[in-house]
This record gives sequence, structure tokens and C-alpha cells, in this order.
Amino acid sequence: QFGLGYRNPDGSLIAIDDRRWDPIWSACGDLGLPIIMHTADPAAFFQKIDETNERWEELHRHPEWSFPADKFPSRKQLLEARNRVLARHPKTNFIGAHVANNAEDLATVAGWLEQYPNLYVEFASRIGELGRQPYTARRFMIEYSDRILFGTDGPWPETRVRLYWRFLETYDEYFPYSEKVFPPQGLWNIYGLGLPDDVLRKIYQANAVRIIPGLKQKLAAAEDELKRAAAAEDAQDAPQE
Repeated sequence: QFGLGYRNPDGSLIAIDDRRWDPIWSACGDLGLPIIMHTADPAAFFQKIDETNERWEELHRHPEWSFPADKFPSRKQLLEARNRVLARHPKTNFIGAHVANNAEDLATVAGWLEQYPNLYVEFASRIGELGRQPYTARRFMIEYSDRILFGTDGPWPETRVRLYWRFLETYDEYFPYSEKVFPPQGLWNIYGLGLPDDVLRKIYQANAVRIIPGLKQKLAAAEDELKRAAAAEDAQDAPQE
């Protein structure tokens, strides 16, 4: 909502790089807490809703997701404001939601990752964009595998997780990118990336463990619980003498 929804008493929009938020960003850096930041939205949301907009169906269902130029800052302005926050707080880790909300242009996202060492990205609800540019997306995810986190945009049904697995781990061709009624975002299907195992380990777990406090301990506890459950099941199945 920063830059698009929240407003000052005078009616002006509150930007994400408003200096009033600096103490929060700094405190998170001091505490080692990463900040997930959703700034702007897909490029189509800033374009006119007509027959030339490739996400027309989605915007027809959700007209509130449209940000016309005569009422809102441009997408470029919003992303530049976000990047100024990254530059001002180099000791704070930021997670750019939805591939830093620029999955349509991975070359630009790569430039941001090079420029801002404190920026990470996750790809929730963006495999639709990534999977229709599989060669570029595969190169990007391998090159920046230390900076990419797994995400699904919330607790969704198992069907969604299976689609994400298929996208990341197989070379399957032309399959749906969402469990929702077609077309959830646009009239296309996607292609799998077939990522190497070492890259998958980083994306699924290792990167998150490295930057999110307490996650390593929680995962260890969960693994111990699974081992105990497996041991109990084996003991129950063992033949009785």
C-alpha cells in the first residue's frame, strides 16, 4: 500500500522511501530481521485495461488492482523509491516479493541484485511469468541461486505446491501455472526449468535458513520429530516375537 494506498492527512500518498520509516528499517538490520517488501505490481496493472492488456481477464475480475497513470505514481517511480530504501540501509536484508515485482524483466532484477547485496527475491505467484521465459529464468535462478527464496503467496492447497515443484524440478512443457480457474493471470502455459539439485537446496531451504533468525532451530526440531515418528512407526510394524 505504500505509494499506492496509504495517505497523509493532506491526502498525499505515503511513499515507501519516506524518511519516517527509516528507524524501522534500521532497527530490523540491527536485530538481523529481514524485511519482505511488496512494492508496485505486475507491469500490466499499470497499463490501460483494454484488448491490448495481456492480463485483461484478471483485471476485469479485479479492477481494484489497476493503477492508472492519472491517479497513481508510475511503476518505475515506485520501484525506484524501493531501491532508495535498499541503498540507504545496506545492513538490512530485504526480500523483494514476487521477484522484486519485476519478473517480466529479469535482466533488470539481475542488475538490482548486483547493485544491492542486501536484496533477496522470492517468486510467489510469479511462476506464470518465469515459466514462459524458461531459458532466461533458468539462467537467472542458477546465477543468483544464493539470493532466491521459495514462496507460494500464502498457504495454498497441495495442488499449487505440486505446480511449483513441476516448474522448478522438471523439464515438462506447456502446463498450467496455477490451480485457479484459467486464466488466473494470462492466457498462456509454462515450461519447467529442471534446476540442479544444489540450486534447489538453496532455494527450498538453505537461503532462508541463512537470513531468517530461528529458522534453523525450527527445522532441526521438525526433523527430530519426523525421525521420532518414523522410529515409532517402524517399531509398531516390527514383527512380534
